[in-house]
Amino acid sequence: MADRTPAPDTPELRERWGNFAFNEAYEAKAQKALARYPQGRQKSAVMPLLDLAQRQVGEETDTQGWLPLPVIEYVANYLDMPVIRVLEVATFYFMYNMKPVGKYHVQVCGTTPCMLRGSDGLLATCSKRGMKKGHVSEDGLWTLTEVECMGNCATAPMVQINDDNYEDLTPERLDAVLGEARVDAPHVAQDAPKFVDAQPGAANSYNTVYCPQENLNHRLTPTLTVTQS
Repeated sequence: MADRTPAPDTPELRERWGNFAFNEAYEAKAQKALARYPQGRQKSAVMPLLDLAQRQVGEETDTQGWLPLPVIEYVANYLDMPVIRVLEVATFYFMYNMKPVGKYHVQVCGTTPCMLRGSDGLLATCSKRGMKKGHVSEDGLWTLTEVECMGNCATAPMVQINDDNYEDLTPERLDAVLGEARVDAPHVAQDAPKFVDAQPGAANSYNTVYCPQENLNHRLTPTLTVTQS
């Protein structure tokens, strides 16, 4: 289980993030999120706004982003909410990172179906590449987190890397994915699998990459599952 406590509130943290505010692009996204809710119910947008804040922090730090306390306070003020209420949301959901993470956040599901199907071997594969649970690797690329159920029990074991879900994994298949991510390209990898959009024009909330053995022929041939927003 990942540590959900916030990073220490230090003077250095305040100096770096005390003046955080949405930039023009993220302000537009925040206003769009607020518009989804009836007048007087804008506080319901706390989850999308936390996600937007984390993504902006990620862009500013070239990582997957996290939520320093001053950023959480900014979201609370933005929505006119008590800070503790926003902190409760941020610390409850695993989609929010409470401490700095690397460029690639590797989340291994360790719940019973994935455990029975070999998640311990996936964790060992990550360890061989220098990853340690709850820590950023020395090169700044990796953060490893063991998480609870990610909802992919039928294709266990699975791993989420950034916004992509990789399912039906073995240690060898995961190592191939991590090896391509190590190329250090914009998203998962420069030579990463080419996604096939099952529903062109649909809004993608996340990508799902299936890794059956017959498709692992020096290149992964994935399938993209698209969900409507």
